[in-house]
Amino acid sequence: MGAKLNTVVAIMKDKDLFDLTDKITIITGGGSGIGRRTALAFAEYGAKSIIADIDPKAASLVASEIHAKGGKAIPHRVDVTQPGEVQGMVNVAVDSFGRIDILFNNAGISLRGPAESFSIEDWNQVIAINLTGMFVCAQTVGKVMIKQRGGKIINTASVSAELGHPGNVAYAAAKHGVVGMTRVMAVEWAKYGVSVNCIGPGVIKTPLTAKALEDPKKYQELVGKVPMGRLGEPEDLIGAVIFLASQASSYMTGQTIYIEGGRMSD
Repeated sequence: MGAKLNTVVAIMKDKDLFDLTDKITIITGGGSGIGRRTALAFAEYGAKSIIADIDPKAASLVASEIHAKGGKAIPHRVDVTQPGEVQGMVNVAVDSFGRIDILFNNAGISLRGPAESFSIEDWNQVIAINLTGMFVCAQTVGKVMIKQRGGKIINTASVSAELGHPGNVAYAAAKHGVVGMTRVMAVEWAKYGVSVNCIGPGVIKTPLTAKALEDPKKYQELVGKVPMGRLGEPEDLIGAVIFLASQASSYMTGQTIYIEGGRMSD
C-alpha cells in the first residue's frame, strides 16, 4: 500500500512539473501565429499573460479569446525596437501582477532577397526587430527576474540559425545571433535563478510565412526537404514551449530545441 501511495505521489509531482497556474507571462508577437497559439496554451495551463504586439487590435483579439475561456490576459501595444516601449510593457506586467515569471520573446519579421542585392534598409529592419528587439526585451525583463531571483526566458530562434537558406541572409544572421545571445545570458544569469533557452522552429505555417508558401511549387519543395513529410503548425511548438516555461526544464539553460520535422538531420 505504501509503495503504491508513493508511486501516486510521484506521478502527481511529475504532472505538476508542467503546471503554470498563476505564472505571469509576457508574449511578444502575441497577436498572431506562434505567439497567439502560445498565449492560448499558456492560458490553458493556468498562466496570466501580457499579450504584446505591434498591432493592438490583434493583441486585443487574442486577449478576448483567453477571456472567453475564463483566463486572464492584458493586451498591450509594443514596438520592440523602442526601448522605452519595451520598458512600458514590462511596467504594465509588474504593476498589474507584481512580477514576471516567463518571457516568450517571439516578435519577428521576415524580409527575403539575394545577399548581393539585399538593401541595407531591409537588413537594418530585420536586425532591429529580430535581434536587437529580442535583446532589449530579454534585457529589460531580465533585470526584473534578476531582482526577484528567478524566471524563464524563451527566445524564438529558427533552423535558419544553422542552415543556409537562400534569400534569408538577414534573417539567418539575426537568428544565429539570438542563439549566441541566449547562451551568454544563460551563463551570466544562472546564478540569479534565471534560465534562458531557445526554440528553433522549422518552416511553420503562420502569417509570417504565408507569402513564401503561396507558390505551390515552392511549397512542395519545402515539404520535400522535411523527413516527416509536412510543414509545421503553431501547435507543433507548444510542447517545447510549455516544457521550457515550466519547472520541467529546471536543470536546463542556454539550449536551443529545434522543432523542424527532422530537417536538420537529413
